[in-house]
Amino acid sequence: MRSVRTSSSRRLVTYAIGAAVLIAIVVAALSYFHRPAAVASAPAPIPVTAAMAERQDMPEIVNAIGTVQSIDNVSVQAQVNGPIIKIEFTPGQDVTQGQELFLIDPRPYQAALDVQQAQLSHDEGVLAEAQVDLTRYQILAQQNSIAKQQAEDQVYVVQQDKGTVSLDQANIETARLNLAYCHVVAPISGRAGALLVDLGNLVGPSTSQGAGTSTTGGSQTAASAMVMLAQIKPIYVSFSVPQIFLDEIKHNQATAPLEVDAYSQAGKLLEKGQVSLIDNQVNTTTGTVLLQATFANADEVLWPGEFVRVRLTMAIRKNVATVPQAAVMAGPNGSYVYVINSDNAVRRVTVQVTGRQDGIAVIAKGLSGTERVVTDGQYRLDNNSKVVVRQTTEPVPSDEASTE
Repeated sequence: MRSVRTSSSRRLVTYAIGAAVLIAIVVAALSYFHRPAAVASAPAPIPVTAAMAERQDMPEIVNAIGTVQSIDNVSVQAQVNGPIIKIEFTPGQDVTQGQELFLIDPRPYQAALDVQQAQLSHDEGVLAEAQVDLTRYQILAQQNSIAKQQAEDQVYVVQQDKGTVSLDQANIETARLNLAYCHVVAPISGRAGALLVDLGNLVGPSTSQGAGTSTTGGSQTAASAMVMLAQIKPIYVSFSVPQIFLDEIKHNQATAPLEVDAYSQAGKLLEKGQVSLIDNQVNTTTGTVLLQATFANADEVLWPGEFVRVRLTMAIRKNVATVPQAAVMAGPNGSYVYVINSDNAVRRVTVQVTGRQDGIAVIAKGLSGTERVVTDGQYRLDNNSKVVVRQTTEPVPSDEASTE
C-alpha cells in the first residue's frame, strides 16, 4: 500500500516539473517573438573639407617662356690701323656713351695731319699770289697794256688754286677724323664684356682673321672686334603667345601698355615691365606671335641670354566669384560644386568656369560668391547628404592664371 502511494507521488512531481519547464519555454518563446522592434539609426554625417567662395578682382594671365635680350648689343671695332697702346677700362665694367675705351697709337695720324696743314698753308699762299696777279692783269687789260686773254686765263688759275685749297681743307678734316678714331670710345652706355684684344695688338677696320682673335704676350694681331658692349638698363624680354590671344592683346594694348612679370625658373619674381612690341606677323610654323616687354632692370636682375618665366596680364576680371579649384568637379553635364546649406546638408550646383589660376577657379555662373563649398570628400556625397566640416580653407588670390 505504501509502495503504490510513493509511485503516485513521484509521478505527480514529475508532471509538475514538466509542466513548469513547458510553461518556461512558452513564456520565453512569447517573449522572443513579441519583443519591440529596434529603432533604425540615421546615417552618420560625412566628414568633408570646406571653403568660402569669394568675390574679388582676378587677373587674366597668359604664361610663356621668355628670353632676355639687350636693347643694344654693340661690337666695338677699330676704324684705323695701329697698335693698341692703352686700355682704359676693366672688363665687366659699366661704361657710359662717349667714354674712351682704347687708345691706338696716334703719332702717325698726328704726322699726317701736320703734313696736310702744311700743304694747306702752301696752297693758300699760291692762291693769294694768283688773286693779286688777277687784280693786276685786269687793270692792265683795261689799259690795253696786256692782252685780255692773259687776264681771262688768270681767272681760271685762281679757280684752280681755290680748288686746291678746298682739297687741302678736306684732307685736313680726314686727318683729324683719323686722329680722333685713335681714341676708341663707347658708342652706347652698357656693360663691357671680355677683352678680345691685348695691349700691343695691331688692330684695324679690315682683318683677315675672325672676330675676337687675339694673342697674348703683346704680339701684333689683327682683330675685328675689340670688346662687346651690351645695354642692360633698360632691357628686353622676348616671348611668344598663341595667336588666339592676339585680338585681345592688341585691343587692350591700344588702351594702356600691358603689364608683364618676369620670374626665375624657381618662381621668384624678378622684375615688372610692360609690353613694348607686338610683332607685325604671326609665325606660321608655330601659330604664335612674338611680343617684347621692356624692363627698367635697375637692380640688374635680368641678364642677356637668360631664360625667364613670363606672365602677361591681358585684363583684370572685376568682382568675380571665385572658389578653390579643388571644389570644382567634372560631370557629364559640365562642372559642378557641392554647396553646404545652413543645416549642413549639401546640394549640387552646376557652375560655369571661365578661368583657373594657381588653385583658384573663376565662376561666371552658378554662385553668388558668398556660399560655403566642399573642397574635399565630394565623391561620397549626393544631394541632401549630411556633412560635418572637419577643416575650412580660404581661397588665396594669385597672379598666375590661365583662360578657358
